[in-house]
Amino acid sequence: MNSCNPIIAARYELINDAGPDAPWVAMVHGVSQSHKIFDRQIAAFKSDFRLILIDLPGHGLSSDLPGPYGIEEYSVAIETTLQNAGITQCHYWGTHLGAATGLYLASRNPDLFLSLILEGPVFPGRPMPAVNDVLTKIAATARMNGMEAARELWWQEGQWFDVMRARPEECRAAAQRTVIEEFEGQPWLDSGLASRPLSPIDNQLAELKSPVLIYNGEFDLADFVAATDALEQSLPNCTRATIKDAGGFPLWEFPDRVNGEVRRFLNSLES
Repeated sequence: MNSCNPIIAARYELINDAGPDAPWVAMVHGVSQSHKIFDRQIAAFKSDFRLILIDLPGHGLSSDLPGPYGIEEYSVAIETTLQNAGITQCHYWGTHLGAATGLYLASRNPDLFLSLILEGPVFPGRPMPAVNDVLTKIAATARMNGMEAARELWWQEGQWFDVMRARPEECRAAAQRTVIEEFEGQPWLDSGLASRPLSPIDNQLAELKSPVLIYNGEFDLADFVAATDALEQSLPNCTRATIKDAGGFPLWEFPDRVNGEVRRFLNSLES
């Protein structure tokens, strides 16, 4: 990290229902979202795990935190947040950008995570052409036409929302829209606060000992499936799952199916 950029911890919520000896699970969302997307996971896992729900800078509880807003900067913010919360090891559950941030942090601090659970991950440093095209268009819209126009375009053109739009009642489309409406959009508006280019992490991932579960929706975007293909080849201890009927956000669209996969994965680590 550039020494002139202060290290900023993200804001978070803790759920300690499981008691002081239960393992921790860190939950980290994707672009335009917040910890609220894990509502069904919180309900399903809070009796057995202590949960730390982290809002990335520029999102949710951390909306007012300044950039740069990039994977490297987010990984430092998460590491600092965990340290401040007194968490020395945890399971890590991230979706999209949150998944990429977890991978990047694991490559730098491999002993931090007991396991990683990754939904539709971005492979840090690898190109994602279709995703980047949409993100570029949305950021330009936010700066020229304002956040209301950008949020609407994000919802209508983001193919990761296709299943929610097609099955609005079953997949809670209105509630997802509410989460997006709460996004103030600073990472889109601050176009000059770019992350530094990422150093390749392929060699570090090839040595990662932590078990990893990666899952995609059956109808996930090709970019995310390709990232999962590459990660499956790179990670030595990787389990892969496909969530039937789901699109870009299976944990939101079909939470019971995802929670079952994750529960089986975590139980397997104890055997």
